[in-house]
Amino acid sequence: MRTHSLGFPRMGRNRELKTALEAHWAGRLDTEGLLAVAADLRLRHWALQRDAGIDLVPVGDFSLYDHMLDLAATFGVVPGRYGHAGGPVPTDLYFRMARGGQDACGDVTAMEMTKWFDTNYHYIVPEFAADQAFALTGDGIRAQARQARDAGFAAKAVLPGPFTFLLLGKCADPAADPSRLLPRLLPAYRELLGELAETCPWIELDEPVLAQDLPRDLAEPFRAAYESLIEAAGPAKLLLATYFGGIAHNLPFVAGLPLGGLHIDCQRDPTQIAPVTAALAPETALSLGLVDGRNIWRVDAAAALARLDLAAERVGRDRILLAPSCSLLHCPVDLDDETALDPAVRHWMAFAAQKCREVRLLADAAAPGDRTRPEVTAGLAENRAAWEDRRQSRLARDEHVRRRVAEISPDMFHRPAPYPERARAQRAALSLPPLPTTTIGSFPQTPEIRRARRAHRAGELGDAAYEAFLKETLADTVARQEALGLDVLVHGEAERGDMVEYFGERLSGFCFTKHGWVQSYGSRCVKPPVLHGDVSRPGPMTVAWSAFAASLTPRPMKGMLTGPATILCWSFVRDDQPREATRRQIALALRDEVADLEAAGLRVIQIDEPALREGLPLRRRDWDQAIALAVDDFRLAASVARPETQIHTHMCYAEFGEIVPAIAAMDADVISLEASRSRMELLSAFADYAYPNEIGPGLYDIHSPRVPSVEEMEELLLRAAAVIDPRKLWANPDCGLKTRAWPETTAALANLVEAARRARRRLGLA
Repeated sequence: MRTHSLGFPRMGRNRELKTALEAHWAGRLDTEGLLAVAADLRLRHWALQRDAGIDLVPVGDFSLYDHMLDLAATFGVVPGRYGHAGGPVPTDLYFRMARGGQDACGDVTAMEMTKWFDTNYHYIVPEFAADQAFALTGDGIRAQARQARDAGFAAKAVLPGPFTFLLLGKCADPAADPSRLLPRLLPAYRELLGELAETCPWIELDEPVLAQDLPRDLAEPFRAAYESLIEAAGPAKLLLATYFGGIAHNLPFVAGLPLGGLHIDCQRDPTQIAPVTAALAPETALSLGLVDGRNIWRVDAAAALARLDLAAERVGRDRILLAPSCSLLHCPVDLDDETALDPAVRHWMAFAAQKCREVRLLADAAAPGDRTRPEVTAGLAENRAAWEDRRQSRLARDEHVRRRVAEISPDMFHRPAPYPERARAQRAALSLPPLPTTTIGSFPQTPEIRRARRAHRAGELGDAAYEAFLKETLADTVARQEALGLDVLVHGEAERGDMVEYFGERLSGFCFTKHGWVQSYGSRCVKPPVLHGDVSRPGPMTVAWSAFAASLTPRPMKGMLTGPATILCWSFVRDDQPREATRRQIALALRDEVADLEAAGLRVIQIDEPALREGLPLRRRDWDQAIALAVDDFRLAASVARPETQIHTHMCYAEFGEIVPAIAAMDADVISLEASRSRMELLSAFADYAYPNEIGPGLYDIHSPRVPSVEEMEELLLRAAAVIDPRKLWANPDCGLKTRAWPETTAALANLVEAARRARRRLGLA
């Protein structure tokens, strides 16, 4: 049975691509050197997959920043503000589209960035003009295909399909429908597929939008488009890939299409096997995504083989391909590097390399008779032993935690006073001006901070010396904020490497990898903690550092926490109980932390929930219950606070306009939002809903190295004040500042503070 992969991690096992990208952006590595690193990584990743048993390795999944941005560059979709005259998109322009820029070439903002479906990966949102022209100008995926062919690999080209590309993009006119650009786009796709067919026997078009709710009137255009693309692919077989959910509700889009193959995510929705097999054209192969591409747990081989047998009964084994459920982009590279993990838990895991081997094992065991072959028998026995060990392990259950969850009472979900009463108490306690200024929490993680953290973890810097270094760093951060004139300060989080990992290290039920990096966006990598057991808080997690910072200033100091939905979504979560059960345990632990921060004198506490929208199901019919449970867990964590304690939350880089009622139900006193890349477009949804509490729309994009002017931020504040009561507005950046350097941070915040002062005068609030 043939195997293939939908994609592989890009960064490298030692984050080689991250190092090269950041050296290139800093001017220490030229474009030729960067491309050489990328080419070497691709070769290594193809070899790793092939050696693990993958027959068709993917090309086109590798990117210097993002695959949706790659496709935009390939088809010449460059917004007008970048001044591109047509033709190939050079590397420096590609990065300006992703990151913005402020140099001799001009001052331009970056393209929008948001979450890739319900993952923590951020993609660059394509921007389409009303008269958008598409032309095959980029050579990236074609060059990768030639590289794979010349190196002797059997390759499958992988790229987003036309409907996912258009529907996840945006038009200059917000009311315009990007899908209407399909007739203009298809010729470029046809030309690209025709050229890829010269080097790749298979071409995969990814259409994860099929797991969402799509308008029924798109079904016929979809079918017509794919019939045209199948023809254009000529001798190559066209594989339509879906993932992140089932597609049974969208079968009219694909039923009977003469595809080379159809890939479905059987990990997310195994129930779709029966209806999908019934809808396949006789010549179409079925690709089963049986190995979880989103999490780090081993496949349950017995369950996977049962699903394989069901599909084989319906279409025959000769029409089945096997693969991970989705791209392995969302997993670390190789578990073999994790020599320090607890062996008991490590035995339950599989990273990208191991998942490729699992696909091979399932393929080798495809026929019942094959399961008696010695090598297959040994592999299945080892898999079964790992699963039995996990099911029986005492590491997973804590009866005290389970009793405490069972004892939660309804009053624990409600603040002790309604918002208007709380707002009056908070104004009296905090004495803030109109349009108060603040930041989202983190400040630059300088090379000195990173060196000290590494030295402390390696035992080269003692506890006392490290604590003294952190105190000095926090004192400097507080002093800088006072000098800038910010109204509500933060301690800067110098002691935290990652906003989720930091809390996981202080909660029971987690373990941690040393090399388990996954890409979040661009060169930004995160190392998600592994949630393998019941969660509780052995002791305070943030109180000492927050209280120390508060002692250094008379101004209000925010205590900073990561919310339960975000800790859940940005961890590798246990799959042996419902996700909601795990999140409720996290919420109880955070409730204890809120109480302790308040007892230590903190009168402003922020509970970040950027993953609230991201964690929702892809189909809207499933939203109501999921939103209600997530909101309840935020309220459970926050509602222990007294009325005069101001509770903030923060959200960014997702479509939050779709869930404004749920955000209101969270009942945070203040919400800060990413809003600058869309120029406050998001706020109209809050205004239409008459959002009752306070809002801090982000005034500048922290993912870009540019420093916005006072006038630019003042204009954004005035835009916000046109739709939101200015007495309920705050001024802040889009997100935390840990990835920025101090010079640009200081310059941008100085402009932000001045913009708020000017806006107060313009609005008659001074």
